[in-house]
Amino acid sequence: MMLEHVLFMSIYLFSIGIYGLITSRSMVRALMCLELILNSVNLNLIAFSNIFDSRQLKGEIFSIFVIAIAAAEAAIGLSIISSIHRNRKLTRINQSNLLNN
Repeated sequence: MMLEHVLFMSIYLFSIGIYGLITSRSMVRALMCLELILNSVNLNLIAFSNIFDSRQLKGEIFSIFVIAIAAAEAAIGLSIISSIHRNRKLTRINQSNLLNN
């Protein structure tokens, strides 16, 4: 694959993720958009690793670390969202004012 195609796909995923983060009202949708952003970063890491550093696997190793961090972020984020939903019966970002209490 050509580098331009991979970079275009990465930019497309990143822009969808940013748009979703800006416009989403649900916390779950915001977490999914954050996952899209992290996946676009993984695409960039692997593409540039294949182009510039074909003998070593630095980009692939960094992408595995990003995947591990994203999995931990998703688990912790979903547990926080379920705790908020259990206590307050809402999952909207603009209605949750946890710092005021």
